[in-house]
Amino acid sequence: METKKYLNLIEAELTRLPDFVKEYNFGTTHSLTTTYQYLTEIRRFFDWLRNQGISPAKNNRQVTTTTLANLRRNDIMLYIEYLGHIKNQQGHLNSPTTINRSINALRSLFKYLTITSDDNHGKPYFERNVMLKIDSLNNTKTLNYRAHVLESHMYTGELKYQFLDFIEQKYEHVCNKQALPAFKINKERDLAIVALILGTGIRVSECAGVNLADLNFKQASLDVTRKGGQRDSVPIAEWTLDYLTSYQKIRRKRYSASKNEHAFFLTRWHNQTKRITTNAIEKMVNKYSASFGHPLTPHKLRHTLASELYSVTKDQVLVAQQLGQKGTSATDLYTHVDQGKQRAALNEISSNKGE
Repeated sequence: METKKYLNLIEAELTRLPDFVKEYNFGTTHSLTTTYQYLTEIRRFFDWLRNQGISPAKNNRQVTTTTLANLRRNDIMLYIEYLGHIKNQQGHLNSPTTINRSINALRSLFKYLTITSDDNHGKPYFERNVMLKIDSLNNTKTLNYRAHVLESHMYTGELKYQFLDFIEQKYEHVCNKQALPAFKINKERDLAIVALILGTGIRVSECAGVNLADLNFKQASLDVTRKGGQRDSVPIAEWTLDYLTSYQKIRRKRYSASKNEHAFFLTRWHNQTKRITTNAIEKMVNKYSASFGHPLTPHKLRHTLASELYSVTKDQVLVAQQLGQKGTSATDLYTHVDQGKQRAALNEISSNKGE
């Protein structure tokens, strides 16, 4: 269901963009969500080129590679400045993260046009890549500040078990009567989903995509399809297995699943059995965590696992492998989450005063 939605959105974007963007899209290995986001950023950039008179095209389909080949660094910097002064749907100015996503989308497109693309003469569309002169925006917040904020939005230590216990033992006493029947139907499934993300660090989209055959209970491992379609296999924390087993026992009968239903996490919608969607998981986690008094997203559950794993191993490579990341740059933040060590070091310095 989620896959079909994104495929339709991607197709709708491509119908309004030039053929060379369709060729670019055909050759990428991005996830569906990243592909859609990049195409919307490319469309927004083409809109700006036409509104500024840089491109004479009447619509985005008519934007040419000649226009892109002749862009100057100043043009791109003006566009970045424009992005920094417009508001998003929530009424806030675009953050550096949002602007960097637009920069990354354009870098990806220009790399294709100047290197990867191959015409009948074996050459790319053009050679001068203006995006090589553009740096990403610096995040104005330090790692320590980001770590402090992140730490306040995680369920590390006993808190994660308290959260699961809240769902299992207490939520039905605080939810409204209309929601109670659905909760009782989905209780084991929801607990298994939360436990699996906390016990593996997988992304919410990867969790929605889990199939029966992906779980190996004997070896406590999970095969997972990562962003870009790569297959991976990760260990599952042993405490997670009881939740998964409890759900597996009721899965088929509770959700009227046929023997041919491959999806592990299921839902019933209009008397049909379907794979649960990413959006449904996000709403479910938000509902329980808000009621628990510590609102968070499934992504923060992933952060929880990463932070705890680094705390135990002090190994960024191992954390990156567990999260399915290609490098360790994204794990730098987890080295700063536990600020207790900083305080201990400061206190030790203070205690040595006058020696």
